[in-house]
Amino acid sequence: MLIGDVARRSGVSTRMLRHYDRLGLVRPTGRTVGNYREYSPDDIRRIFHVESLRSLGLSLRQIASALEDPGFAPAALVGDLIRWAEERLERERELLQRLRAVDATAPSDWQDVLRIVELMHGLDSPDAARRQQAVMAPAEDVPVPVELLAGAVLTESDPNVAGALRWALARAGNEGLAGLAAGVHSPDVEIRRRAVVAIAELPGDEATAVLADALGDEDPVVRGNAALALGRRGVTSAVPVLVDMVVAGTKDVDAAEALAALEPSSGEQIIAALVDALAAGDTAVRIRLTQALVELPGPAADEVLQRLTHDEDQSVARVASAFVKLRA
Repeated sequence: MLIGDVARRSGVSTRMLRHYDRLGLVRPTGRTVGNYREYSPDDIRRIFHVESLRSLGLSLRQIASALEDPGFAPAALVGDLIRWAEERLERERELLQRLRAVDATAPSDWQDVLRIVELMHGLDSPDAARRQQAVMAPAEDVPVPVELLAGAVLTESDPNVAGALRWALARAGNEGLAGLAAGVHSPDVEIRRRAVVAIAELPGDEATAVLADALGDEDPVVRGNAALALGRRGVTSAVPVLVDMVVAGTKDVDAAEALAALEPSSGEQIIAALVDALAAGDTAVRIRLTQALVELPGPAADEVLQRLTHDEDQSVARVASAFVKLRA
């Protein structure tokens, strides 16, 4: 079969077929009477092999190695292709986010577009000081798109820059909540932690609902930060997590203060949870629980503290006695 016939039937252009020939990738093995190159059935099968590998994203050099190397391992090649495809998709996602960020500002001319692009470059800078400056003092009073802020705060590791990003998001109200809420469900625990801290600074019932959902997170830091924020918002579903924080000694003072803030609406629930934990804890845990009881006003807490002054653990009894005198 001559090159023109092969091109028509295979869909591969004559130019590409000649390129394959020059590279030695697919060389027609036959000759006609007039000395024209002629493709055999095996040559045509090889063309389709080449095209199939090209469709997977291989370069022509990789295809040549795959077809000629007897030790070629298809599984290893497929693994490399998967990795390259994932990297390409990540780059495409980043580009899409940038384009959406520019579009969200409704630019009226190219100068607006260029200012937003400059801002994005500032946020992507490896220098933390420059990233912070981009947030705190955007060029020529260009408003920072909330979608851009939400994406940046989820990946920012520098505490000063992260604080600036959260401040800017809080000023925008709940507009950035959707982007942050997606971070709460990320497989990356660091992203979930950053998302909860940022959402805790946003007002409104929608932010509260996202924080309540985070109470079930498998990571204790995510759960704890969500519970502290919910305690300050008067959400009683945070009580079990707050008590667990006191037991674990993780931000136990903050957790005790959050429990005290909830006491007017759920005092009985809090006292019962603390008493149950007292029955199962060791000395250090029971002392922390006793200290948490001190934060709670009212006769119910007084009664439990009074009982603890006679506790068989003398360390607990001494701490309780001191606090009873202090409350009196």
